[in-house]
Amino acid sequence: MLGFMKAVAREAGRTAMTYFEGIRPNDVHAKASPKDLVSAADVAVEQLIVRRIRERFPGHGIFGEESGVSNSGSEFCWIIDPIDGTQSFVKHHPFFAISIAFCRGRKPLAGVVYAPALNDLFAAESGQGAVWNDEPIHASRCPTPGEAACVTGFACVRAGRKVNNLPYFSRIVPQVRDIKRSGSAALDLAMTGAGVYDAYWEMALQPYDVAAGALIAEEAGALVRDLRGGFRYPEQGIIAANPALLVKFLDFFSDLPESLC
Repeated sequence: MLGFMKAVAREAGRTAMTYFEGIRPNDVHAKASPKDLVSAADVAVEQLIVRRIRERFPGHGIFGEESGVSNSGSEFCWIIDPIDGTQSFVKHHPFFAISIAFCRGRKPLAGVVYAPALNDLFAAESGQGAVWNDEPIHASRCPTPGEAACVTGFACVRAGRKVNNLPYFSRIVPQVRDIKRSGSAALDLAMTGAGVYDAYWEMALQPYDVAAGALIAEEAGALVRDLRGGFRYPEQGIIAANPALLVKFLDFFSDLPESLC
């Protein structure tokens, strides 16, 4: 399955790059054109992925960011984010990714996250570990927040959420060694699995943002949980880190309101 998924991701990446190469950072001043271009790229990439899946697995369900849900009664489902990291994409920044997860019900069995502008491909299969460009990866062993290089995102602010990441971000930043924002949850999770980041958290995401990346992080040895320490991610937020570090990071969210809406 992973061989098929990697091939589809790379083909989809070539399609994404044809649009990406036509964008320059200052293009965003002309509002209509960049927005239309990104929409066209999202749709074109997702259509290609769906077409390849349908050719090989015509009865499987699909949940795509652009196309929604189809064949919902199937035992198996593909969860697709054609371009995760739209702001990176429109500003000609290379941190965007194609995310494809293959699931039985809601449980991911295999996942691929491909960053075509970086030519970095992360992949994992349940129970088989995770790889980065075919080399095995492992989550970091960082023991404390004070030594941690972290990554986060602000989808909650963009969504206008009353409960958002900003107060937690302000709480955490003074306690950690470094913090970054790349703009792609899929890549953030995959790179946390690879030890590039020691911890990742975010709010207000969708299943297609995290399905593949969460499996990759877990197969690399990280724990992936919601911000209360449970398994209701991403609706209750999401956090990933090695087991010892995750417990300490959860303390930052001990006063999280019951509802995150």
